[in-house]
Amino acid sequence: MEERNELLITRLEEWYVDNARDLPWRRTCDAYCIWVSEIILQQTRVAQGYDYYLRFIERFPDVATLAAADEDEVMKYWQGLGYYSRARNMHAAARDVVERFNGAFPSNYDDIRSLKGVGDYTAAAIASIAYNLPYAVVDGNVYRVLSRLFDVDIPIDTPAGKRYFADLAYAMLHREQPRIYNQALMEFGALQCVPSGCDCTRCPLQDFCVAYASGRVGNLPVKQGKYR
Repeated sequence: MEERNELLITRLEEWYVDNARDLPWRRTCDAYCIWVSEIILQQTRVAQGYDYYLRFIERFPDVATLAAADEDEVMKYWQGLGYYSRARNMHAAARDVVERFNGAFPSNYDDIRSLKGVGDYTAAAIASIAYNLPYAVVDGNVYRVLSRLFDVDIPIDTPAGKRYFADLAYAMLHREQPRIYNQALMEFGALQCVPSGCDCTRCPLQDFCVAYASGRVGNLPVKQGKYR
């Protein structure tokens, strides 16, 4: 099993190198920029969030600038994205970083997780992508990819399902390259292993996919009381 997983990870990361979208937050390891991108993309598609990210970073290029800004101006740059509590929380968190961490974005998971508006997924994404720390990300794309690769029908929206997939994601994590692996796994779910209509015959992970072998790809992941 360990050799199989190593081959799977290698195949996934090779796919990412060849197929990843060229996005501005992928051209940096600056934790602040990665944080901004993750908050924007929490409830927003990449196509919509792209220009917002560029404008936001141009006006607020670092955490100190964001912390010093007036909330009304921050909200102006967020206008049209919706879920405005994201912007308010980010503004409050920036001021917290200035006060508690002397303006330096925190570099360990617990401190990142302590910031307002930052949950488990966002903290893991920032810690792994910015600092290459071994924290596994679990979002909708990850649920979908892992449930299909391992043919897991535990509902993803139950406490048991969340625990199971968190443990599975960590077990599969490439400890030496979490930065690349996490982004590869999420991108694979976004571009290849999509919710419906995915072309499994062209999938580079087809040989590893238990759900493909069992003909259950379209039934996974499972939500409580229904199939997706």
